Amino acid sequence: MLIKTAPRSAPKPSEITPESIYDRRREFIKAGTGAFAGMLLPSSVLGALPKEFGDLPDSRYNTGEELTSYKDVTTYNNFYELGSGKSDPHKNAHYLKTEPWSVEISGLCEKPGRYSVEDLIKPHTLEDRIYRLRCVEAWSMVIPWVGFELGGVIKRSKPLAGAKYVAMESLLDRNLPGQARRVLDWPYREGLRMDEAMHPLTILAVGLYGKVLPNQNGAPLRLVVPWKYGFKSIKSIVAFELTDKQPPTSWGRSAPSEYGFYSNVNPQVSHPRWSQKRERRIGEFLKRKTMMFNGYAEEVSSLYAGMDLRKYY
Repeated sequence: MLIKTAPRSAPKPSEITPESIYDRRREFIKAGTGAFAGMLLPSSVLGALPKEFGDLPDSRYNTGEELTSYKDVTTYNNFYELGSGKSDPHKNAHYLKTEPWSVEISGLCEKPGRYSVEDLIKPHTLEDRIYRLRCVEAWSMVIPWVGFELGGVIKRSKPLAGAKYVAMESLLDRNLPGQARRVLDWPYREGLRMDEAMHPLTILAVGLYGKVLPNQNGAPLRLVVPWKYGFKSIKSIVAFELTDKQPPTSWGRSAPSEYGFYSNVNPQVSHPRWSQKRERRIGEFLKRKTMMFNGYAEEVSSLYAGMDLRKYY
């Protein structure tokens, strides 16, 4: 007999979002359908996605916490391609053209190729893929992402035994106002170790709050790695490369003493210019204690067994 048990990450009854809050969330989703359904994604992708995801069940990784408001999630962003100010991505979202869009998979794999976002989505069922995840940068949010596991995409490419890392690259378009300035060495690059990339919490997001992903949040395809700081979650992805070498990253190149390759949320390791022991959640006045691995220690700490997390920050 198969017995299904709840994961250790499942919220305690006392932590579950009150019904009144959840009902308000559903009302918000329904109210916003006409304004936001179908916004900012290519028509080909919309053929693979429902127009809204509001009635889908939460995934097993639902934290049970109250959601950050949709307004804050979509107007207070870090997306340097669209500007370095927190409001710039929302104001400049129209500069990002998401059609046509393709993603190249290359490197140490048997099945490299170029795929549309629709091709990447097709094998996945989104019905159980509403992720309510904490996301931390200099602030934190709780966001109901809609997406699918990056691991599934990697498996389909049939990685070779020598593939130890996944390098990722964002769109390069000099029409984007942020890329007109040499704030970073464009295009934006990020990477993960293979076991991190294969973890079920590592997702490729195509939506949030029951809507398709807005430009300012990284449309049409962005990474979400919730136990790491937000800059690891590369936006508007155009390429994955499976490699045997640790790939360079944009912020690692720009400020290597401040932005290590792993960038795990670790309150015991201070940023050179500030402490990371406390964080401020958007919508709250007071700071709260930062949790190890952003609260996902039970799920991901085994990935770093035996590693000196002060050295490999």
